[in-house]
Amino acid sequence: MKNYIIFTSCLLMLGGMSLGLGSCNKKQDTFAKITVRDTANAIVPDARVILFGTSTTLPTQPVERRDTVYTDASGVALFNYNEVYQEGQAGVAVLDIRARKGNLSGAGIIKVEEEIRNEATVLIQP
Repeated sequence: MKNYIIFTSCLLMLGGMSLGLGSCNKKQDTFAKITVRDTANAIVPDARVILFGTSTTLPTQPVERRDTVYTDASGVALFNYNEVYQEGQAGVAVLDIRARKGNLSGAGIIKVEEEIRNEATVLIQP
């Protein structure tokens, strides 16, 4: 009987340790990658890209988040949402996209999901 109690105790301890080890996962990066192209499908460097939320309540509330990044030489604006996403959260946000360079502008929408590189392309035109 004494051996049975010791054996059972060991199994319970090992099971608890394995559960604790399994729940230790490293939080991955959450990015929104916006590619800007013109009507000729050419990349557009140095375009201003704004991501922002739109209120879904009535009366409308002020927008809580508005981020601006300029596209790099490859026409990509990369937004980092690591500080916004908290582990255990289902999704991050659905954001509107506005892109502009000179007299060209465009719009779109992106669903930002947790711990992946979310991507969207915006076409800008006169």
